[in-house]
Amino acid sequence: MAYLGFDTSNYTTSAAVYYPETGRIETEKMLLPVREGEKGLRQSDAVFHHTCQLPKVLSALAERTGFEADGVCASVAPCPREGSYMPCFLVGKGAAVCTSLSARVPLFFTTHQHGHIAAALYSANRLELIRERFLAFHLSGGTTEALIVEPDSGEIFRPKVVASSLDLKAGQAVDRVGLMLSMSFPCGAELDRMARQSNRSFKIRPSMKGDCCSLSGVENKCRAMLEKGEPKEDVARFCIEYISASLDEMTLRLREKYGNLPLVYSGGVMSNSIISARFKEKYNAVFAKPEFSSDNAAGVAIIGYLKSTEKKF
Repeated sequence: MAYLGFDTSNYTTSAAVYYPETGRIETEKMLLPVREGEKGLRQSDAVFHHTCQLPKVLSALAERTGFEADGVCASVAPCPREGSYMPCFLVGKGAAVCTSLSARVPLFFTTHQHGHIAAALYSANRLELIRERFLAFHLSGGTTEALIVEPDSGEIFRPKVVASSLDLKAGQAVDRVGLMLSMSFPCGAELDRMARQSNRSFKIRPSMKGDCCSLSGVENKCRAMLEKGEPKEDVARFCIEYISASLDEMTLRLREKYGNLPLVYSGGVMSNSIISARFKEKYNAVFAKPEFSSDNAAGVAIIGYLKSTEKKF
């Protein structure tokens, strides 16, 4: 058995095959090209690049695996809320529809956020949490949210937002500071490497309103450090430490409110080595491996299988 997944996000063109009998996943992906110095892509450009790249991604996956799909699933929206929409996901949706019709196999849809959470659980060998209640964090270029996740008969699991960033998203902060430091977009991996070169410690008081955080100040503070001539490594470290302190405060407050639930951290920002090591030690938290933290179709393929069989692990 093989289940094919598509995810065409604002950053990456990706496809994956999940083999439920062995638990193996094979993935292929390509970053969307962004001109040097720019902070991202317009949706029209993202749709164009996905249209060009998806055939290449799928061809490479098929050539390497020789899969024959028993079902296909695509992420069709950023998150499972009314009004959640981005045109770039239409490319993966269209490819999934065509594949389903030509191969005469079942077709399923999910969201990008569902895919991130499922990929994190798979990567950490904790898929059994799908049948439990847990607290998940999704931090990326477009999202900084805390979610209570519960089993759901139709969508496998149901994430409900309980806290978020009130302004700048964590991934936006990483990319803006990275571009400030002359890095290439997306900047997460490079900022991580540079931050690890700094031994400086910072006393950070997160800006909070209830259980929600504010990250708008980090960009200005990093720019001020740079203008004062402080080392780039320290600026990168401050950015990561500010996000980490904000995330830690959110975690503490939400655990006080909702109890000692399992903690799952997903999304591209959570591939950061400093944050993941710290939170694994402090909270015994679930983190995806870096290749499953960044945008990918692995979780989408898994959800397609679960929907086809109605299994909840």
